[in-house]
Amino acid sequence: MFDSFFNHFVVLFQQSSTLFYFSIALISLIIGSFLNVVIYRTPKIMEYTWYHECREFLADEVANIKPKDLKPITLSTPNSTCPKCDHNIKFYENIPVLSWLLLKGKCSQCNNRISARYPLVELATMLLSLVVAQHFGVTIETLFALIFTWCLISLTMIDFDHMLLPDQITLPLLWLGLLLNINGTFAPLADAVIGAAVGYMSLFSVFWLFKLFTGKEGMGFGDFKLFAVFGAWLGWQLLPLIILMASVVGAIVGISLILFKNHQRQQGIPFGPYLAVAGWVALLWGDGMWSWYLLQLY
Repeated sequence: MFDSFFNHFVVLFQQSSTLFYFSIALISLIIGSFLNVVIYRTPKIMEYTWYHECREFLADEVANIKPKDLKPITLSTPNSTCPKCDHNIKFYENIPVLSWLLLKGKCSQCNNRISARYPLVELATMLLSLVVAQHFGVTIETLFALIFTWCLISLTMIDFDHMLLPDQITLPLLWLGLLLNINGTFAPLADAVIGAAVGYMSLFSVFWLFKLFTGKEGMGFGDFKLFAVFGAWLGWQLLPLIILMASVVGAIVGISLILFKNHQRQQGIPFGPYLAVAGWVALLWGDGMWSWYLLQLY
């Protein structure tokens, strides 16, 4: 039944590219709005979970300490509110991009400014989704490449904000990549399995060597898992290209922050966003870029 339903839409979209791109744009705008919720709430859900796990584990040691006032939160509850006046945001105030423009970037109740980042995330999700759709066309690869893209947007923004790459996103993405490649959707299964292992162990080894010689942690464990994700989706062959692009861009941004933004050398810089950008680029154009690069070498 699902196959016939999916094939019906494939035929429909193949007959009308306008309908295909319009549908992708509309769906991705809605997804972009949801990603804003994921980006904001996932770290809060993690904090709530960690705190209560620690209290349960420590039990007697914290019995006399006043509990921290953390409210339970999920991706669906409670309803979205203004952080300043707690005004319940109505559904018509939450239409992607359009509501922000109509409200002139302010809360309808207290006129507190609403960050422009919300519509920008929605627009970025739409634009990147359209690029994916144009690249893969009306295929099953487009569906999964869109999921890949949306997850990377969430991880990028969360890492920028909190220097966290949540397992709740990276691990399902890792297993999904391996399952998809049973049929060689993006890479042969053997290459995907090796890629996942090499992706994790390579950065894991760098982490421990750096810590051994400097006594400091150069990156987080989430970076290992994200690199493993790219190995699972794209195969081991593209991992050198991804780490090269991420390292170059990360180094340029890091040096620029130190020189022009008074960024302290000791202050950490998230590596996940650069990995995410490099991995997304590799998904679309990695094979061609890597072939071109090898030709220049030889």
